[in-house]
Amino acid sequence: MAKEDRGFASMDRAKQREIASKGGKAAHQKGTAHEWTSEEAREAGRKGGMASHRRRNEQTGSQSGDENGAQNMSGSDMSERDDTSNEQIR
Repeated sequence: MAKEDRGFASMDRAKQREIASKGGKAAHQKGTAHEWTSEEAREAGRKGGMASHRRRNEQTGSQSGDENGAQNMSGSDMSERDDTSNEQIR
């Protein structure tokens, strides 16, 4: 048996899923499984979205500022930008 034919990662996806499912069910029966609170799930989803957007921006060469993707600006810079955008609309 070659090295690349051994272990969990070399199994087909269905077999991996079957084994992982058994492990999850056993952990729940034993009482040691982690159960997510809504707050934990919300935080994990936020982190995943941040990582996903960060990777996408790195691949395209875009730069993002803060977590919301907006450029970091001080209050005075922001008001100047707002004034400029209002002038363009008029």
